Amino acid sequence: MDTMEFIVNTIKELVNIPSPSGYTKEVMEYVRNKAEGFGYACEYSKKGGMIISVPGKEKETLGVSAHVDTLGAMVRSVSANGMLKFTLVGGFTMQSIEGSYCKIHTREGKTFTGTILSKSPSVHTYDDARTLERSEKNMEIRIDEQVKNKEEVLALGINTGDYISFDANFEYTKAGFIKSRHLDDKASVAVLLGLLRDMQEEKVVPQKNLKLVISNYEEVGYGASWLPEDITEFLAVDMGAMGDDLNGSEYAVSICAKDSSGPYDYELTNKLINIAKRSEVDFVIDIFPHYGSDVSAALRGGNNIRGALIGQGVHASHGMERTHIKGLENTLKLLEKFILEK
Repeated sequence: MDTMEFIVNTIKELVNIPSPSGYTKEVMEYVRNKAEGFGYACEYSKKGGMIISVPGKEKETLGVSAHVDTLGAMVRSVSANGMLKFTLVGGFTMQSIEGSYCKIHTREGKTFTGTILSKSPSVHTYDDARTLERSEKNMEIRIDEQVKNKEEVLALGINTGDYISFDANFEYTKAGFIKSRHLDDKASVAVLLGLLRDMQEEKVVPQKNLKLVISNYEEVGYGASWLPEDITEFLAVDMGAMGDDLNGSEYAVSICAKDSSGPYDYELTNKLINIAKRSEVDFVIDIFPHYGSDVSAALRGGNNIRGALIGQGVHASHGMERTHIKGLENTLKLLEKFILEK
């Protein structure tokens, strides 16, 4: 199996492990098992994030992050007719999840399946099926159990505060496209694991000590708000947003100069651009107006770092996402060159 095949297979496995922000124990164990299998030490932060350590040639420490948490929801209440009302975990539109299959994860460890619907789910029945505002108050989850009222739902063990995950619907096409929910940011986690695999197989020692930070609260804004004190430069590997007035491409790696939190470090961003040019990496420089990253959280958390952001282009982010094997390959190539730079 070559590295890109490994990365695609890893994405498939990752996106199918439910992990809305804060519900990430299982997926973290998956990442830890992979990293330790390559011979690298792992430790957890107090809020459940992970640090994977790779010794380098110099004393200075470079941090590289990706987040393993995804969009999701949480049970807000149970309706009298046995439907679930829910509240969002992360920022997405209701239109992007309407009609999706989901899972409800109870605090007792049970899992139930369901479907996310509007309160007017059929044009054959409801006059406002097309016009009803898709908002939290007008959405609900139909549970795949024989329940007719609130009491029967509660008897299953489902209650307020239970997590809801969205089914991924992963597909890898013959043309090299990866289609799935949760490519933000499990595609980047897979790229980092591909990086570890290559370093282990090729006996590569990075120039600086390397700490891979796998965060678990990025989608709610404070993923990497705490960092180990020895990290001086911090690179977030996240999706490259695509849309009108943006340069991003599914086939390239995006280097972000500025997002909603402000500009990224000028010298560090220039360094990435120059490496990409020298190494013939297919890249674009972009600005993301509705975006924040682990670097944003780290800076707001008071960490004394220089920060930058890169990532493979992802179409329809926070919806039914898609990227391409070429975008993943360019992201990996830029990372591999970057960790060898002085």
